[in-house]
Amino acid sequence: MEDLTGKKIPLKIGGEATVKKELGSGGQGTVYLVEYSGKQYALKWYSKLPVNKFLKNLENNISKGKPNDAFLWPEMLTGQFKGSVGYLMAVRPPEYKDFAFFLLAKVRFKDLSTMLTAAMQICEGFYALHYKGYNYQDLNDGNFFINPQTGDVLICDNDNVSAYGDSSGIAGKSRYMAPEVVTGKEKPDNLTDLFSLSVTLFLLFFNNHPLEGKLTTSVPCMTEKLEKKLFGETPVFIWDSKDDSNRPVRGIHNNVIKRWELFPEILRNTFLTAFDKETMTNVSKRQTRVSARGWKKVFMAMKNTLAFCPHCNNETFINTNAAETQCINCKKRIPKPNILQLGMEQVVLMNGVKLYTSTIRDDSSNTIAGEIVSDKSKPDLLGIKNLSSDNWFVTTLSGNEKIIQTNQVMPVLKGLKINFQGGKKAEII
Repeated sequence: MEDLTGKKIPLKIGGEATVKKELGSGGQGTVYLVEYSGKQYALKWYSKLPVNKFLKNLENNISKGKPNDAFLWPEMLTGQFKGSVGYLMAVRPPEYKDFAFFLLAKVRFKDLSTMLTAAMQICEGFYALHYKGYNYQDLNDGNFFINPQTGDVLICDNDNVSAYGDSSGIAGKSRYMAPEVVTGKEKPDNLTDLFSLSVTLFLLFFNNHPLEGKLTTSVPCMTEKLEKKLFGETPVFIWDSKDDSNRPVRGIHNNVIKRWELFPEILRNTFLTAFDKETMTNVSKRQTRVSARGWKKVFMAMKNTLAFCPHCNNETFINTNAAETQCINCKKRIPKPNILQLGMEQVVLMNGVKLYTSTIRDDSSNTIAGEIVSDKSKPDLLGIKNLSSDNWFVTTLSGNEKIIQTNQVMPVLKGLKINFQGGKKAEII
C-alpha cells in the first residue's frame, strides 16, 4: 500500500487532513498522524476499500458517539482517496502502552492496585458499550492501551463495533472469540463479549491464555481444524477443577503457574465460573457468564483487601477469613487486622488502605472517599480519615453519635458503627 505521508486526505464533512507520519500498521490497514483544522488526530487508513455495509456501520457509530471517555472512537470519515477510505480519531497519548507489551513483560504495572484499576476500567468500557446497544466483533489484545502508572485504559479499533444483531463482517480471532462463535453456532453479541472479556482479564492477571496448556502445546502445528476443536468444540480451562488434561506446562506457562495461587480465592473462583466447561460449550448456559459489573465487584473486593505488608512494605492481599495471612512477597505472617464490615463487603483496616466511594455508597464511582492513617507518634494507633465531601455519623461504644466531617479522623476501634451519609451502614469488627 502506498505511503500517504505528506498527502492531503479529503474529509466527508469538508476540508482536508494533512498526513504527517506513520504511527503503525495492522491487518486492516495503517494508522497515521494527521493534522486537521489546527489539531492533531490519528487516521486509520484501510489497505483496501471496505464494503458498503461496513462503512454504513462506521458512519452510524460516528453519529451515535463514543460510549464513554475510555474509547478512541471514530470521529470523522474521509472521502475516497487513491481507491480507499479511512477515519479520524483522537491520538493516543504516549504514556499509554500497548496491552501486548504487558503480556510480553516489556511494560509492568506500577503496583497491584494499578493493575486492579486497569481491570475495572476495562469492565467499565464493556458495560458502557453494551449499555449503548453495541457489541464487539473483533476483540483482541490490540484493542487496549493502558497507562502503567495510573491504570487508565483507552480502547481503540472500534470500527468493528456493531449494534446487537448486526455484523461488521469481521469474525475475530479464535483465541478471543467465544466458543459458539468459533464453531459458527452463534454470531457475536453481548454474551459472546462476556467470554472475550474474561479472556482479556485472565491475560491481564496471569500473562497466559486460559485455554492454552498441555493440549495446545502438544500439537506440532496449530491448524484451523485444531483451533476449532481446542477453542470452540471442546475447550478446557487450564485450571478446570474436574479435568486436568490441559494443565499449564512448566517451562512454558511459568507466569500462570507462579501467579495462580498468589491472587485471592475470589478471583480464582470467578475464573473457574467464567471458564466452566458447560458455560463455554452449552449455548443455553451463556446467560450465566460473568457480567462486566460482576467482574468489577470482584476487583473492588480485591482492592478492599489489598494492603501493605508490615514486614516488607510491599502490597499483599489479606485473607479476612483467616487468623493470619502469608505475605505474597516476603512470606512472613500477618495477623488478621480489624475489618470494616459493610453488609457483605469487607475492607481491611491497615495503614494506607483506601476507602472507595463505590464501597460506601450505592454508585459506581471509583473515587477515594477515605484512607486508613496512623498516628505519627504512635504508628500502631490507626484511624479512618474522611476524604469525601459528606459527613460520617459514628456511633461510639457508649452509644453516643459523633459527626466526622471532611478531613477529620475517626479511631479504628472494634464495635464502632458508621452511617455513611447517603450510603451504607458499617461496623468495625
